[in-house]
Amino acid sequence: MLDTGSPSALLLKKRIIFPSKNNPLKNLLNFFQFAVPVFPRSFVLVNENTTNGEKPMSNTHHRCDPGFRSSRLSHVIQGILLASALTASVVAQGEEITNRKSYHISGGSLGQALSQFARDAGILFTGESKLTDGKTSKGLDGEYTVEEGFRKLLAGSGLTYTITDDNAVAIKVAEPGSDAASTLPAVKVVSTKVGYDSTDPYTKDYSVPLSSAASKTEMALMETPVNIQIVPRTIMDDQQDIEITEALSRNVSGVQRSMDYGDLYENFNIRGFSTNFSTYRNGLRRYTNYSDPANIEQVEVIKGPAAVLYGQIQPGGMVNVVTKQALDKPYYSLQQQFGSYDQYRTTAAATGPIDDAKTLKYRFDASYQDLSSFKKYVGDERVFIAPKLSWTPNDRFEANAELEFKHDKRVNDNGIPTIGNRPAPVAFNTYLGDVAKGPTMNSVLTAFDWSYKFNNQWKVTNRFMHEDWDINYFDLQPQYMLNATMLRRFPITGVAYHDTYGTNLDLIGNVELFNTKHELLIGGDFSRRTRKADKNRFACCNGNNTGGTVDIYNPAYNTVDLAAIYSSPYDYAVREKEEWFGVYFQDHITLFEKLHILGGGRYDWATFGRGSDFATGSYDVASANYKSTDNQKFSPRVGILYQPMSWLSVYGNYTESLGSANTGMVYGNQSIKPEIGEQFEAGFKTEFFDQRLSSTVSFYHLTKQNIQLSDPIHTGFTVTAGEARSQGIEADLKGRVTDDLNLILTYAYTDARITKNGENSDEALGKRLINVPEHQASLWGTYQFTPEFKAGIGGVLVGSRAGQTWSDLELPGYARMDMMAAYVKPIGKTRLTTQLNINNVLDKEYYAGATQQGASNTITGNPITVMGSLKLEY
Repeated sequence: MLDTGSPSALLLKKRIIFPSKNNPLKNLLNFFQFAVPVFPRSFVLVNENTTNGEKPMSNTHHRCDPGFRSSRLSHVIQGILLASALTASVVAQGEEITNRKSYHISGGSLGQALSQFARDAGILFTGESKLTDGKTSKGLDGEYTVEEGFRKLLAGSGLTYTITDDNAVAIKVAEPGSDAASTLPAVKVVSTKVGYDSTDPYTKDYSVPLSSAASKTEMALMETPVNIQIVPRTIMDDQQDIEITEALSRNVSGVQRSMDYGDLYENFNIRGFSTNFSTYRNGLRRYTNYSDPANIEQVEVIKGPAAVLYGQIQPGGMVNVVTKQALDKPYYSLQQQFGSYDQYRTTAAATGPIDDAKTLKYRFDASYQDLSSFKKYVGDERVFIAPKLSWTPNDRFEANAELEFKHDKRVNDNGIPTIGNRPAPVAFNTYLGDVAKGPTMNSVLTAFDWSYKFNNQWKVTNRFMHEDWDINYFDLQPQYMLNATMLRRFPITGVAYHDTYGTNLDLIGNVELFNTKHELLIGGDFSRRTRKADKNRFACCNGNNTGGTVDIYNPAYNTVDLAAIYSSPYDYAVREKEEWFGVYFQDHITLFEKLHILGGGRYDWATFGRGSDFATGSYDVASANYKSTDNQKFSPRVGILYQPMSWLSVYGNYTESLGSANTGMVYGNQSIKPEIGEQFEAGFKTEFFDQRLSSTVSFYHLTKQNIQLSDPIHTGFTVTAGEARSQGIEADLKGRVTDDLNLILTYAYTDARITKNGENSDEALGKRLINVPEHQASLWGTYQFTPEFKAGIGGVLVGSRAGQTWSDLELPGYARMDMMAAYVKPIGKTRLTTQLNINNVLDKEYYAGATQQGASNTITGNPITVMGSLKLEY
């Protein structure tokens, strides 16, 4: 297929556009009708020569000539493939050009004005920045056709335009003092529905065709030999996900929420392995925190070891949160959500340009939530604000500065204990804590990034992030069952301080050597994390019984003596520091436009140190016990992808990784080895309907050495096993089947087990990894019945899971069904969206997962819950 970014452009006569605007399946059948030796319709191919007076080639008079078919076959196929891509979402060029639309484009930079007009008009527009550098436009304000809009924007700029006989747009630049003209590359009339636009707050697309997470370069997923799944904002809004844990577990195959420490931290299992309480934000690592979705544009999951570019990644994969951008046109929104069990959440957003030239833009996102639960005392109160400034003084340089402040006051749910190999038969709304008191958390995050384009081939990018995070603990952890009814608990109190720094510097270049294209990446990164806890109480192992006991069948509250807890001696202090430095390189090679080879490597220097005091809780003693270990490793990655057709890619990869130095709490202040990962993977990807519907199917074999397990003797601590293996099949389908139907379908078969013994882990050999079902599937779909009304339905199916490594605890499988409906009412220039979501419609009781702490507690899932929403956008 022709590259639409090249000086050549393929223009189709109106009569060959597929006629069905509402039936892409019919269009697909039409594609196969075109893909036969006799072509019953004509096409026009325009190249550089056609702009110099030459007539375009036409097969109108030669379509039955075998000689013509053999000599022009590649051109014919290119025309057919492009025609098949322009399905129901593409309108005839003549209609698009003559239709009037309302535009509000401020005066200023001509390049920015043209880009905004092209985006609003539905024109895929790319061109060299030098053609518009230094030129300005008065903008547009009113209703215009495409032709009228170009005429007004280009007035007085020295740029001209023409509308060809085939209803295509050609923009020409007249050289000073010369009548010669050159054509801007790739000006093509298409639908606004083609492709995903992250700057459009009203986008309806479920499929995102581009990502930079796996390669740190903007790369099409169809050309990336890695399994990447993206959950865009559109899906999160349709499902009213107020946590990214829900957004991922119900929309990405092979991802489950990890239940360690109950609801306290954000943690995931990917391909059977925990992410170890780490997520990434715009490519930089965060540690032990919770994300607020108010300023999140999309969430990316990179399957398998991704340590080549990021380091310290668990071999199952990584989660990368992408934040929202400041926009060059004003947008404002206010949303109020309200749900079952006194759940309230308010979010607000504002963004737009600050100056007339739109070089300085701002964004402000904020949320407040007060969430209760079907369990007594359990809940979360949060305040979140996130301002952002973006500066783009020219087409070469861009800088962004961000701030996030978050305050959480939570009451944590540690679930219910285990009796035998099943969860205790108590009511699902049972809460086994005591008073309505829990941990409070405060975090301040600052981030800065900039990029500079030296020319069209080379660019440098730098990112920096600092997060200051502290938690003031108060929790009653389950310890063990004293008898058939009484559960012993132990208190955790005190303050812990976390400081995290991260930065990277990347040089990206595009070069051509010997008819091959190379996208090169050379970079390095550094991260540093410290943790300090002084004078804490962690009374699990010192005989302190201030946490008391509770009858699991008839719990009584307000029975714990808080004075006794706060007067008990300190028994825990810790000092931790982790530093990580890495350098890496990568080359994405493209051969014959169909074969893609992604190769690279990384060398890491990692240092992890810890000192602890489990006697007097003295930080000085913990510092005196401090000792560190150093690790170094080279991690290679190679991937190959072949794209025989534009809609099909076949790929395979091999990857190694150095996971984070084991940071689990080891009793006795012992050091344990870092985790090492290795993966083999093969699969295929597809894209249909102008990249609106995509799928990935993968087969993988993954091993992880020195895996962490819960200590069977000392509650709350960890030991290591020798090796665990995960292998399976994953399938994801996501996108728009028609203009009105969105669909998500996922399935994962995961066989994750411990395959080799380690220290104190003989009993674990052959056991399944906890919280990882062998079979997991989900389905979600929405249908736009009218321009105003949309409804959706879906479900999640999860098989049985192991609940504990050291016992035969097994959690039964479950199925859950969810529904939604939304109605949009335009009010002048604003629009009001009324939405209702019902989760667990059939009110099924199920266990969401298990923790490894204490009495092998299991976390119960939510019963039927209703979430309503009123959202005003302008």
